[in-house]
Amino acid sequence: MTLGLVTAGESHGPALVAILTGLPAGLRLEREALDADLARRREGYGRSPRQKLERDEVEVLAGLRHGLTLGTPLALVIRNRDHANWAWGMSPWSPEGEPSGKGTKPVTLPRPGHADLAGALKFGHDDVRNTLERASARQTAVHVAAGAVAKALVREIGVTVTGRVLEIGGETSEAGWERATDAARADRDTLGGVVEVVAEGVPPGLGSYAERADRLDARLAAALMGVQAVKGVEVGDGLALARSRGSEAHDEIEPGLVRRTNRAGGLEGGVTNGRPVVVRAAMKPLPTLMRPLGSIDLATGEPADALVERSDVQAVEALAVVAEAAVAWELARAAREKYGGDALEDFTGAHRAYLERIRWPRER
Repeated sequence: MTLGLVTAGESHGPALVAILTGLPAGLRLEREALDADLARRREGYGRSPRQKLERDEVEVLAGLRHGLTLGTPLALVIRNRDHANWAWGMSPWSPEGEPSGKGTKPVTLPRPGHADLAGALKFGHDDVRNTLERASARQTAVHVAAGAVAKALVREIGVTVTGRVLEIGGETSEAGWERATDAARADRDTLGGVVEVVAEGVPPGLGSYAERADRLDARLAAALMGVQAVKGVEVGDGLALARSRGSEAHDEIEPGLVRRTNRAGGLEGGVTNGRPVVVRAAMKPLPTLMRPLGSIDLATGEPADALVERSDVQAVEALAVVAEAAVAWELARAAREKYGGDALEDFTGAHRAYLERIRWPRER
């Protein structure tokens, strides 16, 4: 048994949609908790005015009754409030009447660093908007909602997942982040940064070394690399371990089977080892610039400046929330695969039985 997630929706379309499968029956979900994570995703010093327009709230269309999951697919919807301004340009059907609002003209100026050109070539689109709408980081909103559900599930077995910013624009303090963001905004430029996610209370034994596809470190890396603008992932001390000797790199085992250090980030051989899971993600500067880079007009073949649309200066604070959701989802998926259960009591009961079998946690 495992969790499944399928999402749909465009940045300026009517809504974002997620279908979650594999949840046990009886898991209590709090609407406020889901909406609170969506609000956290919109926050940040470098965010664009759009975040004030999208007051994201989750609607549940199926799989939940009186706040408890039914063990059937859970359907989540987040309406795009800004769609009213794009109703003609992003109409699912051939629009009627005169063009009005936003998105009425074809986009032919792909942005360097964005999926615009590669996506247009791949799918044969003449209008780059057919690519950029789905490639947009706007879709992370529904992944955050799914992550909030995952956090509720793993919380039942004592696991908490927290994301935080480590660095923005090369600065490592909050005051430095703001200075760097202000400077980039003044230059009509953008920034990237680094975030960290830590999962506490994870028992040993999630994931597997049997096949590459089952390795939990690989799945976490894939989940984070799947987030827009992420270009690097590190587990534990990651790259620093490559510059260390083995005697300095590994976490010694002490009585009680505990580790005095956690350089491995809680994962060895693709399996959790009982220490906190620690992963980091590096985000490149955003590709939509108010001072656009050079491109080629796909309609004329002539050099031109890339597309300019409303954009954040940086969205690293938002990435911390999105990365938190991605890690929570993969941990929940690994836990479902290990403990199974149609009802929440089956899931938590199997978890308790496993901890009893391995006598975890052990006394020193």
